[in-house]
Amino acid sequence: MNAFVDKTIDGIIKAEGGYVDHPNDRGGPTCWGITVAVARANGYQGDMHDLPIGFARAIYERRYITEPRFDQVMAIHEAIGTELIDTGVNMGPSRAAEFLQRWLNAFNARGSRYPDMFVDGRLGPISLDALRKFLVWRGALEGGSVLLKALNHIQGARYLELAEANKTQEDFIYGWVRSRT
Repeated sequence: MNAFVDKTIDGIIKAEGGYVDHPNDRGGPTCWGITVAVARANGYQGDMHDLPIGFARAIYERRYITEPRFDQVMAIHEAIGTELIDTGVNMGPSRAAEFLQRWLNAFNARGSRYPDMFVDGRLGPISLDALRKFLVWRGALEGGSVLLKALNHIQGARYLELAEANKTQEDFIYGWVRSRT
């Protein structure tokens, strides 16, 4: 792993904490932010209280960083890649990728700067090229800052929708928003 990825995973683990089993958490028993379903899907069969932190780190790297290509986004713009990883951990990597694709399409001046892409929640060469072109056009500093704000806005709107649709999720919304600011 590179230093950016290590730092990102450290931040996630710190924010997520150790073992939790809140009755209204739809993810069920969770340790280091890894739900029981994700742990089982990745081969862990033990008690969630005992999930080794190294196992959690490996899941984060594979499932939330390299498989969705967020490490490649980090290589283009570290903060945007980190934001996608954070969103992916909380909402699923495909949702995070979809948010990026939607915003890049919306910021594209009606397709004049790069081809609009099909929003499929999977980052490939077209999505990564669009990100590069957007950052060249709008500037890595200003364009990156605006894109980060846009990604945070859509993530926050999704949290609000979840809490409005299911009142039990109000137990978590303050923490979801607090940890993302």
